[in-house]
Amino acid sequence: MLSTEEIASRYAYPPELTKPWVRVNFVSTIDGAAQDPSGVSGGLGGPDDTAIFAVLRSLADVILVGAGTARAEGYGPVRHSEIHAEVRAQVSSTATPPIAVVSRGLEVPAKLVAPGQLLITARSSDPDKRASLARTMDVIVAGEHEIDWPNALAQLAERGLIRVLCEGGPHLHGDLIKADLVDELCLNVATVLLGGESARIARGDAGTPRPMRLADTVTGENLLATRWLRERF
Repeated sequence: MLSTEEIASRYAYPPELTKPWVRVNFVSTIDGAAQDPSGVSGGLGGPDDTAIFAVLRSLADVILVGAGTARAEGYGPVRHSEIHAEVRAQVSSTATPPIAVVSRGLEVPAKLVAPGQLLITARSSDPDKRASLARTMDVIVAGEHEIDWPNALAQLAERGLIRVLCEGGPHLHGDLIKADLVDELCLNVATVLLGGESARIARGDAGTPRPMRLADTVTGENLLATRWLRERF
């Protein structure tokens, strides 16, 4: 596997961005399983997947995650030990990236109800509960019943958060694909077969195929890390 510095160079966001760039990061097995038998993804990729994961977090302005994934994976605010300070210092003046949890039902994990963290929701969500959460979190309201993702990303950009890292889950990824807002997919393929009924990395209404271009590959121990860029004509 590459060094931390080499990973940071290979996975750098495009320079001089003027609008949000949405990078999605997933790990899956060779046969497409995005979760292990316990229903989480964290154990699939091993140490090399974890190394890439930490660098991607270090490079991001904000980490986007669905509330269901945040609950299943035990999310809390990003800790200093979860990123590389030397990488972070080169791209941001903030010590750690905030988490932006997505929930129309306002089912936010307790650990994420914390200063500096964000909530993205729709206007139809419970106004009293939303106001309560807004006393602690930075709340973005975008869309009436469904999340209006162009509007949500624009509001993130207003906060200076344009290097977006989406860590799932599959339904959130599917929504971003449907809106054609995925600029980059970082897919780490664990060299195992799992079978079963595990979820894919994206779920939702079938939409128009989105052409992607293979931009890079990195071979690790029991892992093939790939980067795919959206082909926009």
